[in-house]
Amino acid sequence: MDMYRRTLVSSLTLLLSGCLVGPDYHRPPVPVPTEYKELAGWTVAAPSADAPKGDWWTAFNDPLLDTLEPMVSVSNQTVRQDYANYQEALAEVQVARSALFPTAAVTGSATKQHAARATVGTSGIPGTVTAGSLEGSVSWAPDLWGAVRRAIQESKATAQASAATLANATLSEQIALATAVIDLRITDTNIDLLQKTVEAFAESLRVVSNQGAAGTTPPSDVIAARTQLENTQASLIALGVARAQNAHAIAVLVGKNPEELDIPHSTALPQLPSVPAGVPSELLQRRPDIAIAERQMAAQNAAIGVAVAAYYPSLSLSAAGGFSQSPLAGLLHAANHVWSLGAAASETVFDGGERHGQVAAAKAAYEVTVANYRGTVLKAFQNVEDDLSGLRVLAQQSEVLESAVRDATRGAEIALNEYQAGTVDYTTVATAQATQLGTEESALNVKQQRLLDAVSLIGDLGGDWSASGLNDAGKTAAQR
Repeated sequence: MDMYRRTLVSSLTLLLSGCLVGPDYHRPPVPVPTEYKELAGWTVAAPSADAPKGDWWTAFNDPLLDTLEPMVSVSNQTVRQDYANYQEALAEVQVARSALFPTAAVTGSATKQHAARATVGTSGIPGTVTAGSLEGSVSWAPDLWGAVRRAIQESKATAQASAATLANATLSEQIALATAVIDLRITDTNIDLLQKTVEAFAESLRVVSNQGAAGTTPPSDVIAARTQLENTQASLIALGVARAQNAHAIAVLVGKNPEELDIPHSTALPQLPSVPAGVPSELLQRRPDIAIAERQMAAQNAAIGVAVAAYYPSLSLSAAGGFSQSPLAGLLHAANHVWSLGAAASETVFDGGERHGQVAAAKAAYEVTVANYRGTVLKAFQNVEDDLSGLRVLAQQSEVLESAVRDATRGAEIALNEYQAGTVDYTTVATAQATQLGTEESALNVKQQRLLDAVSLIGDLGGDWSASGLNDAGKTAAQR
């Protein structure tokens, strides 16, 4: 008898737990190269142990970055919006899980009714009667075909995608802040360069003016020197606009009004860090945008199971028990106890192809997410290759420009000395000085682009993020 009971209970448990219809999720394969093309002929000199870990921006050794970057995850409004979306997704998991459990309710009522003749006495005089009831009910729809569990899988995957979206938004805003800080520092350095150039051009104008006053040089040389000085002064003034815009962008990225943040002028540029790229397969775990696309696939795969479950019959169980009495006195007496048990099953016989269309739509939507995932992976590889090629080419260009700056500076000095000696005209001086300024600005632009490419590479490698963190998001979702 005990064995019979155990068998009956086990069978009932299996029946009520049901099965999972629809495809189980498996991540589709994507072609992953064994190494980056750009690394074949160029490697970072520093060992990978020196790679930025944790707060990646500290590798640039810039105090402003160290101060502002932690504020992004707390005060940036885009990040706050994605955080709220993530919390909403976790709540949706809780809503989906609730369908696995019975629903219980308690209802009670009391009525007072006037009767022409009281039923409780024998006098036959009019009176009132009070009636009442107290009832509890339980209803449950067993998840026989796994529709609820597939919906939970879909909600969990969606919550994990939201967690990755939050990480992606945080990283993107951190990269944007680092870019704005680098642009600001480069603008400050360019301001210093133009101020130094203005001083040099002012000295040239003084020399030319003295010679013009002595009658040893034509007035056109004085005008040319003055025009050169005034154009450079105008360029210096124009840099104030770029600096203000960069400062305003930085303030907004850390969640402040532009007038709340005052960034003093600084001549120190961030250091160029060495960023080991690792191997391409790491991108599948390190890039939050890839994780978003992969979790969207998992969610849509589960949605196919939800659609397939509609082909199968549904079962619902209900039970109710309570007390009912009129008059109200003695309501909870055993004689007034009432109860009921019920079961209902339903199956759609004909729907004009609606369920078939829903399954086909879910499968097509899954194929969309697969294509999006593979495209995201390919784009990630392109991003890293672009960054690596940029750093390689710009490193070579920087070496050449350093020599060019030295030569242009020396050339401008020689030209001015020759002009003072009367062996060349002022056009030679102006040309040499303009060449020096242009070369120094080109060298500064290359420094800027190398820093920006380093920031971009860190972002394209996923910063310090890893998809393993989504497991924590999944655990959080499962506990809700």
